[in-house]
Amino acid sequence: MNKQIPDFNEVFGQLLPVAEQMQQQMQAQFQQAMGAFGQPAPMPSMGQFPGFRSMAPLQNAAMGAIQPFMNSIMGACQSALSQIPMHSLTQIQTEYTAELSALMASAFSAIPNPDGKPTQPVPLETWIQGDKRFAAPDWHDHGVYEFTAAMYSLNARFTKRIVELVPSENPDKRKVAYAVEQMVDALSPSNFFVTNPEAQKKLLETKGESLTQAMQNLMADMQKGRISQTDESAFEVGVNVATTPGDVVFECEYFQLLQYKPTTEKVGKQPMLFVPPCINKYYILDLQPANSLVNFVVGQGHTLFLVSWKNPTEAEGHFSWDGYVEEGVIKAIEVAKAISKQPKLNVLGFCVGGTLLATALSTLANRGDDSVNSVTFLTTLLDFTDTGALGVFVDESQVKAREESIGKGGVMPGKDLSSAFSSLRPNDLIWNYVVNNYLKGEKPPVFDLLYWNSDSTNLPGPMFAWYLRNTYLENKVCQPGKSVVCGIPVDLGLIDVPVYILATREDHIVPWTSAFQTSHLVSGDSRFVLGASGHIAGVINPASKNKRNYWVCEGDIPDTPEAWFKKAKEVPGSWWNDWAQWLEPMKGGEVKAPAKPGNAKFKPIEPAPGRYVKQRAV
Repeated sequence: MNKQIPDFNEVFGQLLPVAEQMQQQMQAQFQQAMGAFGQPAPMPSMGQFPGFRSMAPLQNAAMGAIQPFMNSIMGACQSALSQIPMHSLTQIQTEYTAELSALMASAFSAIPNPDGKPTQPVPLETWIQGDKRFAAPDWHDHGVYEFTAAMYSLNARFTKRIVELVPSENPDKRKVAYAVEQMVDALSPSNFFVTNPEAQKKLLETKGESLTQAMQNLMADMQKGRISQTDESAFEVGVNVATTPGDVVFECEYFQLLQYKPTTEKVGKQPMLFVPPCINKYYILDLQPANSLVNFVVGQGHTLFLVSWKNPTEAEGHFSWDGYVEEGVIKAIEVAKAISKQPKLNVLGFCVGGTLLATALSTLANRGDDSVNSVTFLTTLLDFTDTGALGVFVDESQVKAREESIGKGGVMPGKDLSSAFSSLRPNDLIWNYVVNNYLKGEKPPVFDLLYWNSDSTNLPGPMFAWYLRNTYLENKVCQPGKSVVCGIPVDLGLIDVPVYILATREDHIVPWTSAFQTSHLVSGDSRFVLGASGHIAGVINPASKNKRNYWVCEGDIPDTPEAWFKKAKEVPGSWWNDWAQWLEPMKGGEVKAPAKPGNAKFKPIEPAPGRYVKQRAV
């Protein structure tokens, strides 16, 4: 190696046995706390490659949280990888050997060349450029760590290239990519104290204090049963998140209905109802005043009602999809109409809330009920042909396993759902926090969005099983008459009101090309808007900050998303402004803002945000 090693490495050498023991203890405790899955089966042909033999699979805590899915995924890997042509593997091995030789030449460039000829190898740091895990100077100041990171990067790149060799028509290719990503990201040298120079340096600089804090962080998370992504002590629901003034005006076993206090002298005659997802809490729409869609809508002169779903326990483990539609969405519509004394209202559904809302609107239309004046779908899947990253968790065997275990009663634990979502972005949402919390002993940052993300919700088993089979697995909801809700066949074509559809371009949960299909499933006039960024950041894009951009296409909506995007124009700023302009005519005129929440029948029960949203999943 051609770089000097700092003096503290001499000290570290004396601490190495202690560090190794600490790493082993932390791994064992962490796996026990999170319910580790165990070592996955070895993948065919991996061990044939130089350097791969030493990459023993790490017991990944993220896999443990979704154990029912992992057996199917690993079986798919065995089958799919066996289909790779041998000549392709041979070519990959040849290329790998060449790059490994180049890496070795860079690593040992300080050693004199036997033939006396000068060499100019590619700098060792070239192999790890652009990887934020190895961006700190510590990875570049001493050759052993830089070499370890470079070797890992080389192995990781060629491991992922093997996945690319799986035939594209193989339905299991996405599962293979998922499993390989879990393994590759888990094996990063940044995840281990012994091979992480940043963590070692901090241990010495703090005279062991970072180790003490790391163990405290680990023990605290063991109590929670999850990895802390933010300083949760910095937030409290109803105190500094979910603070828009309002009242609970109705409650039942499924939800509480919030009515927000108006901030304008006049409001739209026809009120607005928000139906958020029952996966996670509603207050993603009301984090803090500056980034609250709830606060924005109230400020635009709308009487706003919002469904706050109950966080189900075993006592609510019998709740079904029909129950969420009939006793949830439809009941909320009825109460909002009764309080506002209006025959119609505007409704909004976000993510799974949008899927619930769409099936509810179909049910109402079948009954001849025209209570809805307009509908807005935010990052909502109705056509599940392409389910994005979440499709990796769904096949017949996996869905059947859920139906047998909780389909007739029980709950899907919120922490399992949260871990599954986090595993889709393991470096950002798992290993980043493992390194900072448990190796460096750092306190997680204060971030309202990550606080919301950690506040998970359970799902009732019957509802969850119906959802998996009728949407992700069999894609019935978008096919007229194929699925039945509340005893009535679903037909989304019966939704014949103005529809605003928002998708986000980098959404890995709801691919924008799939959300686009909603415009051709409903019968009403549709406006499709594509926002920048992802599933959450693309939606929560405050108009006041005027950041990012969105795309719109005036006139008739083309048949395909590709044709739409080709015609679309890019507009700077937030889609909120475009939506507010679209929504203005839907108010039905203006009336004086109500002086009090509720009415004689539906009296205020407690101030917003209410009790339900404060119930945490156990």
